[in-house]
Amino acid sequence: MGANGSKHDLVLRGGTVIDGTGAPRIKADIAVDDDCITAVGDIPPDVGAREEDVSGLMVAPGFIDAHTHDDRLLLSDPTVACKASQGVTTVVTGNCGVSLAPLALAGPPPPPLDLISPLAEGFFAEFADYLSALDKDPPAINALCQVGHSSLRAGTMDSLDRPATDTEVKTMRGCLEKALAAGAIGLSTGLAYAPAFAAPTEEVVELAKAVNASGGIHTTHMRDESEGVIDSLDETFRIGREADVPVVISHMKCSGHHNHGRSPEAMAHIDAARPRQSIAMDVYPYAASSTILGMDFIEGAEIVLITWSKGMPEMAGRNLYEIADEMGTGLEDTVAALQPAGAVYFSMDEDDVRRFLANPSAMIGSDGLPHDEMPHPRLWGTFPRVLGHYARDEGLFSLEEAVRKMTSLPASRFGLGDRGVVCKGSVADLVIFDAETVIDAATFADPKQPARGIHSVMVGGREVWKDGATTGARPGRAIRGQELTPAQVS
Repeated sequence: MGANGSKHDLVLRGGTVIDGTGAPRIKADIAVDDDCITAVGDIPPDVGAREEDVSGLMVAPGFIDAHTHDDRLLLSDPTVACKASQGVTTVVTGNCGVSLAPLALAGPPPPPLDLISPLAEGFFAEFADYLSALDKDPPAINALCQVGHSSLRAGTMDSLDRPATDTEVKTMRGCLEKALAAGAIGLSTGLAYAPAFAAPTEEVVELAKAVNASGGIHTTHMRDESEGVIDSLDETFRIGREADVPVVISHMKCSGHHNHGRSPEAMAHIDAARPRQSIAMDVYPYAASSTILGMDFIEGAEIVLITWSKGMPEMAGRNLYEIADEMGTGLEDTVAALQPAGAVYFSMDEDDVRRFLANPSAMIGSDGLPHDEMPHPRLWGTFPRVLGHYARDEGLFSLEEAVRKMTSLPASRFGLGDRGVVCKGSVADLVIFDAETVIDAATFADPKQPARGIHSVMVGGREVWKDGATTGARPGRAIRGQELTPAQVS
């Protein structure tokens, strides 16, 4: 029974529980009171104020999206349907050096900051103000929010194509420390992008030392994910060692056809460094990436699909090479005509994707861009694709292992000690799905499609997705860094 002998708020009966730890599934009932799981096992009949029969379905911890750009979406569309529909109950934002705060701009944001807001008014001068906005107008799901290195640079420097001066680094560190004190969980970098490419390693190390002092984490879109991937890994390891912070390698990949087949080399390099420091990584289950449109990203891509374009809006969804043929112009001139714009790049090898996904240390992150007109289908399909395509259909790993990659693994990496596992005392973030039918429905041609097989999703014991639609409930919140436990890295 619930507190003081009263009935439980909710009992889920007859489901198959995949608890998130990787342990074999079991048949069990689950009792929920308020926002907490209060019992797991054989629960007596008629003890729930509400009881739901979930026989034939899987009950798992809510999925944690380890890599997102949902910073503005949490405010502009607080139902966050693209994530709730997949079973995601917590997102990690502020990735790739890009965050909505702390940043005050006099003009349009430089790419790739425009991926999360095309207007200066969309940013927040103080990180505390961004978190307060989420408190006042809460989303359906939870958020862990990072500070972007590129955002710090854009708000501090008069020119981004050079290293920061000592004074500028000091100013950026002060802004970062203030944000961490307000609740930011760490610092992200996007060293492959123009706003941060000129930043030397030492600049990042100095900023990351502030993360050490707060007990936070450092995530990185590395400087080079193609020919220079090993050197970039070494830079990442150096930052982690010298700042003494846990690092997460964002969307681990070997990009470009010249680098296909290098995943064993890259993974061996990571595994060799792990005994000396805390290293994690996230991966998405597709052989195509997506970001701003730029000549640097086109090299090595077999197909380039335009996801949005201010210069030629009608070209969204079209192949860049076909556009160039129709216009009778070279690629550089075509790219210039489309700007500002975004694109999907088919530049990875499926075997490499599979190897990275299968590694026991790999968390799952969608890296979706919610404001693209024709977004990469990973925005709506990442987690069901892992469950349905890679676990069930391809047998790349067990369903239990797939769920672990989405739940207890990221929970431990990011310090969510009361989430990521179905057990007594955990927060009742839960997803109920059909293991036989769960699959992504989003495609490159039709990317905004909810997945199939997701029965319902709960955040803090309240349903936010049910029978193919949002419920309107918005129990999510911004989880502050001060609430987290130290990251656990095996």
